[in-house]
Amino acid sequence: WRVRGRTAAVCQRGTPVRCGQAIRLTHLGTGRNLHSHRFTSPLSGNQEVSAFGESGEGDYLDDWTVVCSGTYWVRDDEVRFQHTSTDVFLSVTGEQYGRPIHGQKEVHGMASSSQNNYWKVMEGIFMQPSEAFQTEKYHAEL
Repeated sequence: WRVRGRTAAVCQRGTPVRCGQAIRLTHLGTGRNLHSHRFTSPLSGNQEVSAFGESGEGDYLDDWTVVCSGTYWVRDDEVRFQHTSTDVFLSVTGEQYGRPIHGQKEVHGMASSSQNNYWKVMEGIFMQPSEAFQTEKYHAEL
């Protein structure tokens, strides 16, 4: 997945993601965004999460708020993603599909926060923060 600015927003490469910031998660292979709406998921009965849009373009139902403890989403920290329109948390529990994607776990939205909706980056490319951020981070008033 690639982290992008929320729908209709520009996100400059190297800009750190703030806790509380709305983002889109775009699948690298398909160009579709992680999306949710008020439909019931087929296995768990929670809120359905699906893929939507083309080439990273979609709609406001593709926006997720980064929920973390500090000022910024730090590389090795666990975070939660809360859907900006419906307030559910992106979650995965033990429900698995049988056919046509045997063993694939259902990803869905849950109304309350729990251990099932913590996420952590496991691989990918880390972008160094921009120079403007480095200056902001270490600037101190005298």
